[in-house]
Amino acid sequence: MWSQLPFGERLKAELGSPRRVRRLSSSPRSRVWRAELSGTPVVVKQLVGGPGAADGYAREAAALQIASRVDPPVVPKLLGTDPDERVLVLEHLDHQKPCEGWVVDYADALARLHSAAVADTVGGLPTWSGPTRSDIGSFLRLARTLGAVLPSGVRTELEGLVDRLAGAPSHALLHGDPCPGNDMHTSEGVRFIDFEQAALGSGITELAYLRIGFPTCWCATAPAPELLDAAESAYRSAWRIATGTEVPGNLTDACAGWLLRGDALVQRAERGVTDRLGELPDRDWEWGTATARQRLVHRLGVVSRMTAEGGELTRLGQLAAAMRESMLTRWPGLQPLPAQRP
Repeated sequence: MWSQLPFGERLKAELGSPRRVRRLSSSPRSRVWRAELSGTPVVVKQLVGGPGAADGYAREAAALQIASRVDPPVVPKLLGTDPDERVLVLEHLDHQKPCEGWVVDYADALARLHSAAVADTVGGLPTWSGPTRSDIGSFLRLARTLGAVLPSGVRTELEGLVDRLAGAPSHALLHGDPCPGNDMHTSEGVRFIDFEQAALGSGITELAYLRIGFPTCWCATAPAPELLDAAESAYRSAWRIATGTEVPGNLTDACAGWLLRGDALVQRAERGVTDRLGELPDRDWEWGTATARQRLVHRLGVVSRMTAEGGELTRLGQLAAAMRESMLTRWPGLQPLPAQRP
């Protein structure tokens, strides 16, 4: 009902009184309404519940303000805020069904989003946190559970990976969860929404989403290789145009980091069952969901292929291949990830 809309006197004085208010579906972390201000449709979003609500609001407001400098736009316009009520008033976007090759436009927009924070030091956002040495231990325990023999030196490789990821450039504006559903495909291009987990970090961390299978999302896909190549090329080109520099970082490291990072081994909706698949006791691993196993098989395959030609992660590649083979033997009915989003 209208009375439930958190649109206080401050916002009314700035933007006018809302009309035609309608509640929209949203995640448990927020309440969202569609309304009209002077006949113009807007979205009103309130961050609610839990100790992380204030942090999520602050991140989203900061990220939207930083990203507003990008032209053509990659986020909806931020029309007004009410920090006391954790309310954001946003431009309403008319989402269209993505085309078959949507990943190319997505990657182009993602690069331009990332570039928004490069020009100066930006306050108000934390630095992205990658995998840790604790994740190494969890991952290796999982490998043993699957019956894989650990190659000599693999732990040293993984420690080097964690150190490289921790030392990667942290000047890009990261969305934090740039998954299907958080990208709006409009007649004017792709725009991103829902920045509660925004951070500063290395953009290649999120470019890796396309190849590794959207590690923080309920909707994981595996686009065709030619589309992946085109999307990654589009990202690098857009970054170069926006910043005058080449994309820093190593894509293989970024993909391996998502394999290693425990909270990326299961989709976030499954955390009520187990927060980190890599930390499951050995006897409980077989009770992991089919979706989690499907995603893990995909990521193991990606990393084993990307490391096959040598480099600093050859032993991890060997281990990933052995783990994948063990999983396919244990669960022969596992299907590959879909090539297209639902």
